[in-house]
Amino acid sequence: MSSSFDRYQKRKLITSYFSVVVSIALVLFLLGCLGLLVLNAKKVADHFREQVVVTIYLNDSAKQVEVDQLENTLAMAEYSKSTEYVSKEQAAELMKAETGEDFMDFVGYNPLQNSIDVYLKADYVTNETLDGITEELANKKFIEDITYDNDLVELMNNNVKKITFWVLLLSAIFTLIAVLLINSSIRLAVYSKRFIIKTMQMVGATKTFIRRPFVFKSVQLGVIGAIVALIGMGIVLYYLDLMFPELELIQNPILVGSLFVGIFLLGVLITWISTFIATQRFLNLKTDQLYY
Repeated sequence: MSSSFDRYQKRKLITSYFSVVVSIALVLFLLGCLGLLVLNAKKVADHFREQVVVTIYLNDSAKQVEVDQLENTLAMAEYSKSTEYVSKEQAAELMKAETGEDFMDFVGYNPLQNSIDVYLKADYVTNETLDGITEELANKKFIEDITYDNDLVELMNNNVKKITFWVLLLSAIFTLIAVLLINSSIRLAVYSKRFIIKTMQMVGATKTFIRRPFVFKSVQLGVIGAIVALIGMGIVLYYLDLMFPELELIQNPILVGSLFVGIFLLGVLITWISTFIATQRFLNLKTDQLYY
């Protein structure tokens, strides 16, 4: 009978530990994924900003020397990430590929113009910078027109500001939720042993002596939960890097490593503090208060 009861207690204890580890792992995993989003939010926003293209259309009378000089000047400009010369023949081929029809069969000639596509660095993708670039180049006689999507730039910058604000707000809220959830799990685990705590106290054990094994066990569970969460984060990060290699999510190992270390230490710290507070609470309760 005693052996059966011991096995029951052991299974109950393992189940309790397992639930605590799962709770810690899930919360830290979600918090870590949110941390990855926060750390890479600017990189993702910069990636989309750098897809904005400024197209400079050239007159047919433009000399090749002038075109080459302009392209070199644009390539070396501080705002330029890359440039690409697109001849009217290349533009016709691109349009033909997009529409599936050869428009030159209808018009009899190629009405398109030679152009230079300029891709800007993310920090310079603002309406003010683009207007300045347009004014700077507008005085060149061999330039026919300069175009870019003004509405897209304004919409993108506004959305980036909004998304950044909400991501930071959600990060703060989720961090608080993570602390509360882990604290709740630890308190429930300690609550199930409140009578053991009080019994040890009644036979003369000091608070430090009673608290030590509870803190040690909780920190162990926190370490296990944090490791599980980090493994999950590593898998997510690996597949995201495979799917979006242009974002270079793992090209900064120091930043990623700092996040992983931070999540690990957070798991240990929360479990340690939660266990300390929970055991202290039950140590200060009177015996008749343990039943409520």
